[in-house]
Amino acid sequence: MSTQALPPVKNFPIVCVGGSAGGLDAYVRLLQNLPADMGVAVVIVNHITIMPTQLHEVLPRFTTMPVELITESLQIEPNRVFIIPANRDLHVAHGEFQLKPISKPRGWPDVITVFLRSLTDCWDGKLIAVIVSGYDGDGAAALCGIKEVGGITIAQKPSTAKQPDMPESAIDSGCIDFVLSPEDIAQEIVRIARVGL
Repeated sequence: MSTQALPPVKNFPIVCVGGSAGGLDAYVRLLQNLPADMGVAVVIVNHITIMPTQLHEVLPRFTTMPVELITESLQIEPNRVFIIPANRDLHVAHGEFQLKPISKPRGWPDVITVFLRSLTDCWDGKLIAVIVSGYDGDGAAALCGIKEVGGITIAQKPSTAKQPDMPESAIDSGCIDFVLSPEDIAQEIVRIARVGL
């Protein structure tokens, strides 16, 4: 019998917040209303492909949770905010983040869809998918899969989004549980974290 310690169980909730144009406003409003001790990991997937993200430098002003730019094999931990780097697809495996070359380098990226599908396949904890302000419809194609594994799906109320395309595409998928302002999304995440799904 092996005496090697088993890796820690990774079964806490992950909140994936997917956004693009106008997303910073939504991220700030969301993080300002989230407590630092909810026991969930917040992963912000902003689909920038041309320039490096600065969210990991900007967002610490608006939350007391540590904010980290994701690197290869970074351990996923609760009570932290993780930021996808530019021009990478993000996956999860064995409780770690995996970065891969972007699979759709031209046209509108689908990094949110790619990450949500990876979570659906590879994460044992509960899933909360949040789609906020942005162009196009990244993320929408994966929402029904999130619901099929018992996750919760939330779209930013289009009237509160600087760019409503992504929330509207999410709503049009027919697989959205809640349509809320960023402040109300935060309240719903807190409620889910406290009572479970």
